[in-house]
Amino acid sequence: MTTSAHHKLRDQIENCILTGEFHPGDRLDEVQLATRFQVSRTPVREALMQLSAIGLVEIKPRRGATVVDPGPERIFEMFEVMAELEAMAGAMAARRHQEQDQIAILDALAKCRDAAESNDTDRYYYENEAFHHAIYVASHNGFLQEQCIALHRRLRPYRRLQLRVRNRMSVSLSEHEGIVDAILAGDADAATVRLRSHIAVQGDRFGDLIANLRQLDRRRA
Repeated sequence: MTTSAHHKLRDQIENCILTGEFHPGDRLDEVQLATRFQVSRTPVREALMQLSAIGLVEIKPRRGATVVDPGPERIFEMFEVMAELEAMAGAMAARRHQEQDQIAILDALAKCRDAAESNDTDRYYYENEAFHHAIYVASHNGFLQEQCIALHRRLRPYRRLQLRVRNRMSVSLSEHEGIVDAILAGDADAATVRLRSHIAVQGDRFGDLIANLRQLDRRRA
């Protein structure tokens, strides 16, 4: 399988969990998944390992993989930490970015804009990921980049849920543009504030996320 095919399989299993088709505590049988998605067991095993790394499934010896429900409090805590890490990366990027970083960030922003204008939520989700990764690289702090990528990966399913909220994609794009303006202007303080606000799930944004999670719970019932 190609890398894109592996990602597609992982996303298909992830979507089954997020839409409530697979319930918390359900065992994810490799043979059944391979049959369902018409692939061999090897890519299924790899997909489950990736989902285990972000906390959506738990893999135990002799028991295999089961679906995990981290709960809203844990999700909120992860977003809280992610907001601070992103704010730090933005501040460093504002102070340290070089010409190639500027090119990469502007290219990622343009792709986000194109996806938003096409109203393609799935595409925007992936372009959004590339946009944030470009900022991590521009921070020129390898350890911070590793931590941001690791937590970003764990929050991936919930960030996808956020994009389902009405007008969130257009709001996200507008926030991206403000973040880029601050970074390219070398304004570390503004980059810090704008990235923290962009990631944080306080107030209405947290309420919207919880509402989406509750809708999934009702589907599971």
